[in-house]
Amino acid sequence: MITPLPQPEPNADSRPYWSAASEGRLLIRACKACGAKHFMPRHLCPECWSDQLEWVDSAGRGTVHSFSIVHRAPTPEFAAGTPYVIAMVDLDEGPRMFANVIGEGALAVAIGDRVRVTFEERGDGMKMPQFTREA
Repeated sequence: MITPLPQPEPNADSRPYWSAASEGRLLIRACKACGAKHFMPRHLCPECWSDQLEWVDSAGRGTVHSFSIVHRAPTPEFAAGTPYVIAMVDLDEGPRMFANVIGEGALAVAIGDRVRVTFEERGDGMKMPQFTREA
């Protein structure tokens, strides 16, 4: 029996992010005070510490900054999916995001590859943003 992958656990700062992901949309935060865009969801801008933030849609495209291929899963839930790719992706809007690269050719990923967001089902309507390589 394959153990299902864990679901996200939204909190007050991330709830809009996960709701959008469930709709197939990738959101990032933008600061109204300094204009910086950032990822991960948080209450204050990491650049100027303003709380004047808004959610904006990301086009969901970016470039692989770095990656690792996992051959030994850290927990039993991930063992059935090995080997798999975890990557740092520089979104076209600026923020860097950590996610898996999945799909055909994922294990052939290279630094500089162009990727686009896709959403992986995690049950109960929850979806996890992941990336696939662009042709």
